Amino acid sequence: MRILHTADWHLGKNLEGQSRMDEQEQFLNDFVDIVQENNIDLIMIAGDIYDNPNPPARAEKMFYDTLKRISKNGERLTLVISGNHDNPDRLVAAGPLARDHGIIMVGTPKTVVPCGQYGKHKVLDSGEGFIEIEVNGERSVILTVPYPSEKRLNEVLYDGMDEEEEKVKSYSDRIFLLFNSLKQHYREDTINLAIAHLFTMGSEEGGSERSIQLGGSYIVDGECFPKESQYVALGHVHKPQVVPGTQKRIRYCGSPIHYNKKEISFEKKCFIVDAKVNEECEIREISLKVYKPIEVWKCNSIEEAILMCEENKDKECWVYLEVKTDRYIREDEIKQMKEFKKDILEIMPKVKGLSMDDSEGLNLSEKSFEDIFKEFYEKERKVEPDEEVVDLLLSIVSEESALDETN
Repeated sequence: MRILHTADWHLGKNLEGQSRMDEQEQFLNDFVDIVQENNIDLIMIAGDIYDNPNPPARAEKMFYDTLKRISKNGERLTLVISGNHDNPDRLVAAGPLARDHGIIMVGTPKTVVPCGQYGKHKVLDSGEGFIEIEVNGERSVILTVPYPSEKRLNEVLYDGMDEEEEKVKSYSDRIFLLFNSLKQHYREDTINLAIAHLFTMGSEEGGSERSIQLGGSYIVDGECFPKESQYVALGHVHKPQVVPGTQKRIRYCGSPIHYNKKEISFEKKCFIVDAKVNEECEIREISLKVYKPIEVWKCNSIEEAILMCEENKDKECWVYLEVKTDRYIREDEIKQMKEFKKDILEIMPKVKGLSMDDSEGLNLSEKSFEDIFKEFYEKERKVEPDEEVVDLLLSIVSEESALDETN
């Protein structure tokens, strides 16, 4: 069975308020080609399909159009689980229609996938957290763990129980208990797989993914995954990597494009996995294109910055512009830079001879509200704010502005 592992598409995501959907559409077109050129039998999408629970209509259309194209009228099977950014109910709402195209949707750890025909393939058995499928005559048991919040995890483990001593176990311990119970469905005559949306201890965050753990409580140990799993397809972390100590069989494929300037240092990938019963999987990495790179331009003066914007005005890239200067950048100079280079995301003056505190205090008039909030948050908490916090604040401010205008 040939499997393609992908995750964290974050369809509808913005970068500093700028849409990335054109780039995402380019990726999806290439993804369809990858599926077709490599004769994939099963596509596993490990969560965070969308960037928020209420995605724009274009993002949903892109997703369903892609699923239809890769299914090839039900000749391929696709398994989709929800991540912490997705609305599970909304994601699986199209399940009955998707079924004819060989698409299986799993919303929560308690989801039970109906058995029967899925396109030209079958779901032979299922229950909370697992499915047994038949694809081109080969059988596979897949453990399915969409993003398990504390509430969803407790619903699975303690439904109908009142054992307080069990409920005080750590999040990682409970994930271990969940997988330990689910692995009983594995058999010696099936390809044994798992798919989950979790943050695993020792994994390197790429900077863009919103942390789903509070004080580290949502981090799980790599030992929680069953040793009987021949391959575990993970989502949530944006940097492609093997979970430490798992002999390459437990992996994050990462996100398909660079969603943050902290991600630009590593290559984007998806994984092709050739799996056979009772054999070690063969894993191949497929590198993905960079459709519109994120660049950080560092200039030693305002004049150099303006010139650089002019010389690179036709270059297709997103730009963070850092400018060393002995004075503050005037509004007309900022306007000139942005007229030359349309895709400047942020202009960051580095004022010589002033501390960061002084620079922040004196330059507020030339910064957006979003920039001011981010700098204040980072100064106070020593970490950058999650993008969902910024988005929420901006939406509140926008609503307040709209109310003011109507009053």
